[in-house]
Amino acid sequence: MMRCSGGAEIYAIVESGGKQFKVEPRQTLDVDLLDAPNGETVELDRVLLVSDGETTHVGSPMIEGAKVVTTSMGLIKGKKIVVFRYRNKTRYRKKTGHRTQYTRLVVDRVVMPGE
Repeated sequence: MMRCSGGAEIYAIVESGGKQFKVEPRQTLDVDLLDAPNGETVELDRVLLVSDGETTHVGSPMIEGAKVVTTSMGLIKGKKIVVFRYRNKTRYRKKTGHRTQYTRLVVDRVVMPGE
C-alpha cells in the first residue's frame, strides 16, 4: 500500500467491465479487454469509494471528480478452458477451447475528488 505523508494508506474501489476492484498505487490488475495499446494511460473514472486513511468518500453510486490513473501493459490471455462435447453411441466428439483476453493495468495514482 502507498503511504501518504501522514502514514495513511490510500486505496479506491473502481468498476470496470461490470466488476469491482480494490486498487492501490503500484498494483497490477487484469480487467476485461480494453482498447488500450501497451504504454497508454487509462483513466478509470467509475470510482465507487476512495480513502486516504483519514477521510473516506463513498459515492452514490459514483464519486464526482475522483479517478484512478493507470498505465496499460498490453494484452494478456487467461487460463485455457476446454469444451468437450460428446454423445454416446453415435461417435460424436467435438473438442474446442477458449482463452479470455484481458488488459493488464498498473495503477499509477489515485486522484481524490477536488485534486
